[in-house]
Amino acid sequence: MTLDIHDLSVRYGSFQALDRVSLTARPGELLGVIGPNGSGKSSLIRAVAGVQAHSGRIDFGGTEARVGYMPQDISGRSALTVLEVVLLGRLRRLALSVAAEHLAAVEAVLNELELTRLANRCLSDLSGGQRQLVFLAQSLVSDPTILLLDEPTSALDIRHQLEVLSIVAHLTSVRSLTSIVILHDLNAAARYCDRLAALDQGRLAAVGTPDEVLTPALLGRVFGVEAIVATDPSGALMVSPVRALARHPPPGKDGTAQDTARRQADRQRSLT
Repeated sequence: MTLDIHDLSVRYGSFQALDRVSLTARPGELLGVIGPNGSGKSSLIRAVAGVQAHSGRIDFGGTEARVGYMPQDISGRSALTVLEVVLLGRLRRLALSVAAEHLAAVEAVLNELELTRLANRCLSDLSGGQRQLVFLAQSLVSDPTILLLDEPTSALDIRHQLEVLSIVAHLTSVRSLTSIVILHDLNAAARYCDRLAALDQGRLAAVGTPDEVLTPALLGRVFGVEAIVATDPSGALMVSPVRALARHPPPGKDGTAQDTARRQADRQRSLT
C-alpha cells in the first residue's frame, strides 16, 4: 500500500510543528524520519496514525489501511500481562474466550522478539527496554499494512537495537509493509532504512537514499554539526560527528549571508 502525504501541517496553538510536508512511502520500503529535537517527527507520524489533528491530505491509495502504531510515550503502569497487552493489538479488547488463531499470532510475535519467557509477567514489572519490545510486538501482531514506529529503539541496549531494526527491516520486506520509523541514531538509519526524510523546523529538508540525504552539508545545515561521512567495511554509510557548529554561522565561515538570513527567518516564522 503506497502512502501519499500531501501538504501536511500540524499546529499546537500558535506554534507551527509541521509546515506543508509532502512525502511518499512505498510498500516493502523502510522509510526513516530523522531530524533534530522539535523538528516535527512525532507530529508527522501521529498525524498519519490518525491521533493528531492536522490539515492537508493523507492518502492510503483508496483502500482500508491496517495501521500498526507504536508511540514514543509508552506507559508502564498497566496491570495487564505481556500476553494480554500484545493480544490487545490483535483484538482491541480482551474477552474471556480467545480464538486459537489469535493466540497463535501472539505466540509467534512474542517468539520473534524473544519475549515468550515474559508472557505471563505484568507489564509494570518490566524494564523500559522490555516494555518497548512488548509495544513493538503489539504493533506487529495485528498484521498491519502500514507500520509506524516512533523511536522504537530509544530504551534498548545496542544488541537489541540491532535485532529490532533488523526484524523491522525484514518484516517490511517480506510482508511488503509500508513502514515509517523515527530514529535519532543516524548510523542505524543509514544501515537499515531504504530511504530517509529529514525534517528541519517542521519542513522537509531532504528526502532520498541515505547516501543522498546524509551529506556533510545537510548535517551541518539541519543538525548543526560538522561530521565526517564515510562507509564501513560492510559498505554501510557511517556518520562521525566532529563538533557542534555555531547556531548562527557568520557569512563566509559556515554559510553564506543568504543562508544565515533564511535560517533566521525560518526560526522567526516558527515562533509566530
